[in-house]
Amino acid sequence: MVNYNTLGHNLKRGVFNFCMKLSKGLKKPARKFIADMVYGMLASKSPYLTEIARSLNEEISLDKTVERLSRNLMNFNKAETLAENYFNTVAPSFDEQTVLIIDGSDVSKPCSSKLEGLCKVRDGSTGEIATGYWLAGASALSANHKQPIPVYSRIYSSVEEGYESNNVETLKTLEFLSAHFPKSNIRVFDRGYDGGYIFDYLIPRGESFVVRLVGNRNCIYKGEAVLVSRLAKKYKGKYLLKFESKGGKKAVCKISSVPICLPAYPDNPLNLVICRGFGKEPLMPG
Repeated sequence: MVNYNTLGHNLKRGVFNFCMKLSKGLKKPARKFIADMVYGMLASKSPYLTEIARSLNEEISLDKTVERLSRNLMNFNKAETLAENYFNTVAPSFDEQTVLIIDGSDVSKPCSSKLEGLCKVRDGSTGEIATGYWLAGASALSANHKQPIPVYSRIYSSVEEGYESNNVETLKTLEFLSAHFPKSNIRVFDRGYDGGYIFDYLIPRGESFVVRLVGNRNCIYKGEAVLVSRLAKKYKGKYLLKFESKGGKKAVCKISSVPICLPAYPDNPLNLVICRGFGKEPLMPG
C-alpha cells in the first residue's frame, strides 16, 4: 500500500529544497516568497495569486495573503540572480550532446486592457494580430531527458522603454547561450530566424547551428551564386530517414547534404541539408 503521507511529505520537501537552490544568496523574506510562489503554483496548478494564496492555507485572511504576495512581486528585483541560480541547478543535466532550441513566442491577452505595456503581437495559435507580450526563450534538449529543459526566458513589449527590436531580444538570448554553453552545442532555429543578423552572430564565433532556410536565400555552390530552392531541386535524396510524429503521422524522408557557403562568409563552409517527404516542399536546414 502506498503511504501517501510520506509521499506528499517527500514531494513537498523536494520542492522546498529546489526553492532553496533558486533563492541562494537572497535575504530570508525573498527566500520565503520564492518558496511560497513555487509551491503555491504547483499545489494550485494556477498562476493566479488568489489560487496560490488559497493553496498556502495561511492562518490569516485570504486578502492579506494576496496583498503580501502582490507586494513582494512588485518589489522583487533579483530576477538575474534567480535566473543564474536556476541555471546552476539544472546545468548538471547538460553535456556535449545537448541541443539548444531557440524559439520566440507570444502571450496573447485579448480580454485585458489595463495591463501595463500591452503591445500588438501575432498570436501563434490563431495567426491573427492580438494584444499581449512577446517572449524570447531557449530550451536545452539532452539525450538523458525526455523533455526540453528551459534555460532562458524573457517576456517583453515593443512599447516598453528601452525596447529596440525583436532581433535584439533574440541576440540577448544567443549571448546568454554563449556565456553558459560551449560552441559545440548545436543551436537550432525554426522558420523565421533565417536572417543575416543570426549568421553575423554565430559564424564569426564558430558556434554550431542549424537554421531552417527560406527558398529565396542565395548561397555559394561550386563557386557560383544560386538560390537554395533551385539548388534543392537538383538533389532527390541519398539517405532514408523514417519518421513518426507523436500524432501518429509517418513519413519516409529522403535526405541530401550539400556543401555550400554564404556570400558574406565565403571562407566558412556550411552544409545545406535537404529533406524531402515530410511536406509538399523540401525542408532546408543549413
